[in-house]
Amino acid sequence: MKKSPPKLKLPGKFDPQARWLIGYFLITLLVLWGWQELVGQLAVRTIPYSQFKAHLERREVAEAAVKQDEIAGRIVPLAARDTNAPSALPVLQTPDTNVTDVPQGLRRALAETKPFLFRTVRVEDPDLVKELQAAGVEYVGTRPSALSTFLLAWVLPIGLMILLWSLLARRFSGASEGVFGIGKSRARLIVDKNTGVTFNDVAGCDEAKQELKEVVDFLKNPKEYQAIGARIPKGALLVGPPGTGKTLLARAVAGEAGVPFFSLSGADFVEMFVGVGAARVRDLFKQAKEHAPCIIFIDELDAIGRQRGVHVGAVNDEREQTLNALLVEMDGFEANTGVIILAATNRPEVLDRALLRPGRFDRQIVVDAPDLDGREAILKVHARNKKLAGDADLRRIAAATAGFSGADLANVLNEAALLAARRKAKEITQRDLEEAIEKVVAGPERRSRRLNAEDKRRVAYHEVGHALVAAHSEHADPVHKISIVPRGRAALGYTMQLPSEDQFLLTRGDLLDRLRGLLGGRAAEEIVFGEVSTGAQNDLERATALARQMVALYGMSERIGLANCAQRQPMFLAGPEAALQRDCSEQTAREMDEEVKSILDHAYAAAKQCLLEHRDQLEQITGELLARETLDGAEFYRMVGRKMPCAKEPVPPLAVPGTVVTHVSSPN
Repeated sequence: MKKSPPKLKLPGKFDPQARWLIGYFLITLLVLWGWQELVGQLAVRTIPYSQFKAHLERREVAEAAVKQDEIAGRIVPLAARDTNAPSALPVLQTPDTNVTDVPQGLRRALAETKPFLFRTVRVEDPDLVKELQAAGVEYVGTRPSALSTFLLAWVLPIGLMILLWSLLARRFSGASEGVFGIGKSRARLIVDKNTGVTFNDVAGCDEAKQELKEVVDFLKNPKEYQAIGARIPKGALLVGPPGTGKTLLARAVAGEAGVPFFSLSGADFVEMFVGVGAARVRDLFKQAKEHAPCIIFIDELDAIGRQRGVHVGAVNDEREQTLNALLVEMDGFEANTGVIILAATNRPEVLDRALLRPGRFDRQIVVDAPDLDGREAILKVHARNKKLAGDADLRRIAAATAGFSGADLANVLNEAALLAARRKAKEITQRDLEEAIEKVVAGPERRSRRLNAEDKRRVAYHEVGHALVAAHSEHADPVHKISIVPRGRAALGYTMQLPSEDQFLLTRGDLLDRLRGLLGGRAAEEIVFGEVSTGAQNDLERATALARQMVALYGMSERIGLANCAQRQPMFLAGPEAALQRDCSEQTAREMDEEVKSILDHAYAAAKQCLLEHRDQLEQITGELLARETLDGAEFYRMVGRKMPCAKEPVPPLAVPGTVVTHVSSPN
């Protein structure tokens, strides 16, 4: 069998095991040296200078070493030489003193019977040498060695200063970065395939997975693509709302690729020092080229990739320098063979156009909110390590959570597990899942918030007004739950409506029915009590925003026509009722306000007319709601005398973000 040739070791580099052996050897030497010093310190007795002089007078000092600051040596008491020797205490007696007047320490020292080593602090004594000669003591003079002086005078202070400096550098620059490495990249290198996440752990974004699978396959088998002239893409930008799984996809790429993977955030480049971000970009690509083929993942790319020249200030200059360095490294004079960049952002509209051109981020992968099948797949992924009861239907939960992101669905399952654990159950039931969705959407129940009878009655009429107008509207979403149990910070009651299926387009009739449903609660209060309350504040806010969008954005007003008179916020940050920025003249804006008011007035009048025509149902359902505090959709439609609208998928009485009507807020 042929033996493999031995591996060559570069000069100046040691095997890690050899380094540990050297370290252990040095530590062992230090421990032995410290032990010897400690034993030596314990074996030598420290005595006062007066005792030393007394022993010297009795000629008990056998040898002594006179140092600069102390005297050390050996004392052999007379009792140790001759057992018949007289005691030393009578020598100290004089006609004017008694033995009891002698200090106790001196009496104990002069009564010693065994030789011992001593040490004493030297004092100014000009006759010391004469007395040592007279007593016949072997004495020598010593001085500190050059090595000891060097270590104590130079090495120890400098070492303490370096230690203090390193501690301060770690305190202010972070535990993982020294003061001299401020320009180094903070990217974490992941080379282990077992990162904990693979493509099997990502669901609900099949198109994005397919795009990234091609990148991974290119890294594993580049010759297959190069044979037909395909080139490896330099960058892929993951774009989508928060919580849809962009970072999770990048981690899955790290687990599937089997190549070095550098992970960092866009904020890691920017520092208070000018030029640090650009230096870190260059250092990052230098490391990446050394490990090519490899993948670089930059999370929150908008932190450094915003459009240049928009802001003014030193911070903007630093960000622009960092962006320029990134642009040069991605598609500059030097080719980056085998280095692929993945980036994620939920604000693509603020990115510089130079980043998005071909040759840099060749692919822009949209990671949007999942559809019904995607939500079910995501729920199955997050339910792997949870014990579900037999009645748990993830398909129904997926149908009840239209608009939820992957992070929202994970949160729902986690809340359901917490609710099951709270009641000491061993499995998560369907009821736990439904309650978890209500908690995520509307907040936790607050039964401790007690309303008086009059306020509770007003809240009940308000919520039933919403539900009745929706039930008698052709295009309104079905009502699935009415409750007067307070939830969250402000909701004193809520009416939940769930669409029958995922909706991507809304007609003018859909929007008008939604406006009537929003204003139904205030109309019910006015009909029953003759006056309104502050509970309709949120309804009016949402209804006004919706009517203004109909006029300014959707061209659904005959008076204003087809002109687009406003601009929305960025698509991934804007909510369903996002604020609009006016883009029209003052005259047009005045006409828009009048048209919005007209639409709201007509919707409010229609809601009042509907409730007046069904006043008996309003009273009957309100009485039942006051008695039970909660009505589900099936019971509500039975009392209305209508069949509950059927969905294409079976759905439970739950809510949907963006369609949930939390109609009553606390009066402020």
